[in-house]
Amino acid sequence: MTDIKQYKNDKSENAENSPPSARVTAVYRERYELNCTQRSFFGQLKTSVYYAKEPQVFPTVGDYVLYNEVEGGDCQIIGTLPRKSFFARLDPDPSGGKQQAVAANFDYVFIMTSLNRDFSVSRIQRYLALANQSRAVPVVVLTKADLAEDTADAVSEIKSIAGGVDIIPVSVISKIGFDSLLKYLIPGKTVVFLGMSGVGKSSLLNSLMGQDVMTVSAIREDDSRGRHTTTHRQLFSLPSGAMVIDTPGMRSIGMWNADSGLSKTFSDVEALLEKCRFSDCSHTSEPGCAIKAAVDNGELSASRLDDYLSLKRESAYSENRAAFLRMKQAKNKSLAVKIKKLKNDEKFRY
Repeated sequence: MTDIKQYKNDKSENAENSPPSARVTAVYRERYELNCTQRSFFGQLKTSVYYAKEPQVFPTVGDYVLYNEVEGGDCQIIGTLPRKSFFARLDPDPSGGKQQAVAANFDYVFIMTSLNRDFSVSRIQRYLALANQSRAVPVVVLTKADLAEDTADAVSEIKSIAGGVDIIPVSVISKIGFDSLLKYLIPGKTVVFLGMSGVGKSSLLNSLMGQDVMTVSAIREDDSRGRHTTTHRQLFSLPSGAMVIDTPGMRSIGMWNADSGLSKTFSDVEALLEKCRFSDCSHTSEPGCAIKAAVDNGELSASRLDDYLSLKRESAYSENRAAFLRMKQAKNKSLAVKIKKLKNDEKFRY
């Protein structure tokens, strides 16, 4: 595993007495699987730390955590160490309005999509925005290349929206593209696999591991989609020394606070925005609108602009909704405290 000492504060006077640390390799509801110097064990969050007034950040797969040993039971997780990268999406639960942590402390994001009927450039744009937000390097991996007569068109489509992001067609059958993956799968580096069900994440992982570590399920013929074969996020150590975080297939990939990621993914659009004559330009009929001019002369496609504006609105909505829910929760908590105080005052009055 990656050397966890890099995440400790070595300058601390009490460094020698600080709690040991380990990396989260899997999350099972309220139980965490940890690894430290090739030893695997389980831990649970210390309630007084993670449910305090100012709680610690809840760990996810890839995080480094501090823990205390507990004789005869799961260790006690007492802290989450700072992250160098983090991938999150809008919680798909309708009652959510909050972020869902997916993975942490990785170097590369493999955005995986299959070269079948479910191929979608707009979906790749979504993943790219969140991958760019994560502070890691995105790579687009086009799986099942053996099923495509020609991958050039798909690669060209993605290049038009992905800037200089590396695009690698691969096949676990013919091993096409595996040599191109090797420059990312090097000792000490961590890669997170992201994509919908049925795109071949588990098949690629099994092939890289040299053994079947994940169950593989056939896709549906009517829509080229698959069932979830990965039920939880888990970190694997490859024979090469690299590490892979495999994630369940995502039916939806909602934007969550992705402004900087969108800016990087749509840098061509934002460069034009700065050239508009008016700062509050609606890009419809104002004179001197650089966006409208770019669409009219073919420099910018109307669909590209629509995708950018749509994702910006979605990101802003999720952020505002989350702020509203936090305010509502704080208000309800304050009201509950007042009611409890009134009841106590009433009790002692008599």
